[in-house]
Amino acid sequence: MVAPRRAAVLGSPIAHSLSPVLHRTAYAELGLEGWTYDRFDVDERALPGFFEALGDDWAGLSLTMPLKRAVIPLLDGISDTAASVDAVNTVVLTEDGRRTGDNTDIPGMVAALREHGIDKVDTAAILGAGATASSALAALSRICAGEVVVYVRSAARGAEMRQWAERLGVAVRIADWDDAEQALHAPLVVTTTPAGVTDGLARAVPEHPAALFDVLYDPWPTVLAARWSAHGGAVVGGLDLLVHQAVLQVEQMTGRSPAPLHAMRKAGERALRKTGVQSGHDLA
Repeated sequence: MVAPRRAAVLGSPIAHSLSPVLHRTAYAELGLEGWTYDRFDVDERALPGFFEALGDDWAGLSLTMPLKRAVIPLLDGISDTAASVDAVNTVVLTEDGRRTGDNTDIPGMVAALREHGIDKVDTAAILGAGATASSALAALSRICAGEVVVYVRSAARGAEMRQWAERLGVAVRIADWDDAEQALHAPLVVTTTPAGVTDGLARAVPEHPAALFDVLYDPWPTVLAARWSAHGGAVVGGLDLLVHQAVLQVEQMTGRSPAPLHAMRKAGERALRKTGVQSGHDLA
């Protein structure tokens, strides 16, 4: 029997997080008796002290904003995936004290798309240019054969996305947000903006849209996702991403594979129906 260990999600704010629901469900399904998974409101200033207090009973940490970059100096090493976007959302803690960072958001995006039959596209579009957009760009570097068009509101954001694209080896064209309706004709559209920002684009959904990946999970469906689905297009949602990245975290932290994807998804759906989650938070 695997000795009971601890894990948690850290961030600020953190009360919205569905991660405890997903991870606890996985522990129950995997028969990991005594394993616990909690949430702690921790900001950048408090993070070093939290790490200093960790004992050898800790198996791992999930990290959301604003900690994904702040944690890197506290680690013994990070994966190539995490290094590609300078962002860690997963820390694996071994009993000998080693702390290794990874990013499961990126392969989680790829897995969520693949589950919906999307494993290769010729071109793609990203709406938004924040932290999630850089992860989306990294995910697209694995499945997009051609150009990715990123629609942004400011030249500064556009410059940042160009830098990420160069680092990731992705062909990128920066476009103005005023032209965002054009994005809806791409083979794959990834929306990374806060709730409500893309609502006005719904009226421009083409008659036969291709695929939409909307990273929000509440409210769901978004106005854009609902119109997209009504027109017969494929839709991948934020809960798909949340569950897939959590599956990878569970497997790394527990050493057990495969994690129970179906049970974790059902638990997340029940939690959303029961309590709701405030929109606009980083996935965790």
